Amino acid sequence: MVNIRNLDPSASPLDYYGSELRRLREEANLSQTELGSILYCTASLIGQIETAKKVPTRQFSERLDAALLTGGVFTRLVGLVLKSQLPTWFQAYAEMEAKAACIYSFQAQLVDGLLQTPEYARAVLGVRTEDDLDAKVAARIERQRILDRETPPLVWVVMSEAVLRQDIGGRAIMRSQLAHLLAMQEREWVKIQILPYEAGAHAGLPGSFNLLRFEDDPDLVYTEDFVQGHMTANPAAIREGSLRYDHLQAAALSVEDSVALIARVMEERYGDQAEPDGRALA
Repeated sequence: MVNIRNLDPSASPLDYYGSELRRLREEANLSQTELGSILYCTASLIGQIETAKKVPTRQFSERLDAALLTGGVFTRLVGLVLKSQLPTWFQAYAEMEAKAACIYSFQAQLVDGLLQTPEYARAVLGVRTEDDLDAKVAARIERQRILDRETPPLVWVVMSEAVLRQDIGGRAIMRSQLAHLLAMQEREWVKIQILPYEAGAHAGLPGSFNLLRFEDDPDLVYTEDFVQGHMTANPAAIREGSLRYDHLQAAALSVEDSVALIARVMEERYGDQAEPDGRALA
């Protein structure tokens, strides 16, 4: 007999998702193998999700709703599941980010999470450990759904030129990431400026930070250290963050010149070159 793990649906969004999947599958008189055949996945995957051992994707959830005729239950629920996979200390920021009217970001070393490709995000998140890496990447990419809203927030990102030249994951991943930045730049509500090396000492030397602005709520400033994030609405911190961001925007290249630099670095540094093993990049 198969050993079925009993879930406490109230333990977490992932446990609730798994218990509902099992309940509705059994109501439909489908085995895990039969449902897997309908969804073009393995029975093992169904079992892992039902026992909260694997995090479902949004695509899986959409197919599941269609197969079980649930009216979008799992598609709505998967957002909560993926949000729960973010670090506990980051979840409060993610909630505020999703409500913000304007998001201003300065990034000294990495592409902002809202603009990362899945491959780049995987390379970043997998630096120290690959535990639950699929879930971590899916949770980060899920945050980007705010950019596809009918009325998305204004996202204005100033990035150090070092972000473009720091090879994260290999040349193919970096080329794809820079191409993604160029594509995102074409959106009306996304603006990217590059702070060139020639700017010298600048207001962002203390490190990366984000400013969130809202329609009706106080502004927030967010910073991170290697342990956790820090979010505050302290007026003095907001003034300091706003002043620093103004200086960074003034020191950075224009949006148009930034596009040109991104494109140039993409071709010169990550173009059609051979990988160390001799293979050519497409």
